[in-house]
This record gives sequence, C-alpha cells and structure tokens, in this order.
Amino acid sequence: MPERAVLFVDGSNWYHSLRKIGVDDLGRLSYSAISRKLADGRDWIATRYYIGQVRQEGNLALYAQQRRFLAALQAEDQKISIHFGRLEPRTESNPAAEELKRYLAGLTTRIDPAVYRTLVDLAQRHATLDLIVEKAVDVMLAVDLVTMAQRGEFDAAYILSADGDFTPAVGVARGFGKKVFAASAGPAAQLATVVNTFIRLKKSWFDDCYRKG
Repeated sequence: MPERAVLFVDGSNWYHSLRKIGVDDLGRLSYSAISRKLADGRDWIATRYYIGQVRQEGNLALYAQQRRFLAALQAEDQKISIHFGRLEPRTESNPAAEELKRYLAGLTTRIDPAVYRTLVDLAQRHATLDLIVEKAVDVMLAVDLVTMAQRGEFDAAYILSADGDFTPAVGVARGFGKKVFAASAGPAAQLATVVNTFIRLKKSWFDDCYRKG
C-alpha cells in the first residue's frame, strides 16, 4: 500500500513566497495538481489550506476576492479543506518616519524653512502604520499536524511554508514515526534542518499546475 500523504498549506506564507519568484495568475493554480505532484506516488488523501479570514465588515473588495478564491479552491476537489484563523488590526510605529525625524533633528546645514516644516509634518502624519495581522493560523496548522500524526492519519506530511515556527511541531510529528517534508519558493533555513527533505520550488515547477480555462 502506498503511503498516505496530507498537505498543510500556510496560505499567507505560501502566497507571498510565490509572488516573490513571479509565479503568475495565482488564483488559477490547481491545488489538486500541486498536491499530486508533491506527493509523488504517495496516496494523496487531503490538502488543508490555512488562512486568516477576511471579514465582510472590513475591506469588501478583499472579502469578495478571498471568497472567490476559496470557493474555487474547495470546488476543485473534495480532498481540499479550508481552515480559518483570524485577521486583527494593529497599529505600529513607522521606522521610516522615525528615521526622518532623527535626520531632521540632527541637521547641521540650513534648509528652506517651508521645506523643513513640510518634512516634519510628513513624519508626524506617517508616525504610525495601520496593519492587519494574521493570528492563530500557524498554531492551528501546527496543532493539526501533531494531532493527526499522533492519531496515525497520515504517513507523510508536506508543509507548504518556509516558516521556522513549525520546527517544534515537525519534531513531534517525526517522533511519531511520520515523514515530514517542507516545500516553498522561499528559503527555510531553520525548517529545512528538521524535515526529511526541504523542496525548494522554482517558478517553472508550476507550469503544469494551472486549472484549465
């Protein structure tokens, strides 16, 4: 009997790694094709996609875009499931604005007063950044990886991410006798040291992984 393979997709990390290497038309990628290609002869039994859920009361365009993507993803194959974390607003200081303030405070040469005031005002107006931070996604993926390994629900796991935060969970899963692989278009220095194999993907790898039409 072939080994049973489950894919765990860290949606945000995976998406941004593909963007960085120029993978085109991300919304048309076939995750069943990606899953079968990575499983490489193993019995692909599930792909679990983890992502922060965009709320309808927030950015309506982003909400609609995520809904379309996830609906197409689930419609592609019943083996694919979606697992939601949270998206939370956070305000952080803007390092660029802070650097501009320090630069202006330390000027030893005189500049036009109007230009100086404009730059000070610019630094003040952009002193903080409003960010949206993904929460609980990594923890959920790690817990599921370990729990499913303990229950014997797979023989081989593929983590589609380069995030080193999964390192402890990988160690536990392998302690249960499971094979764990990581695949990403980005570098994974820490994660690569604990998985059976780290699969570094290039743009051309995805050429045969698009849905038709």
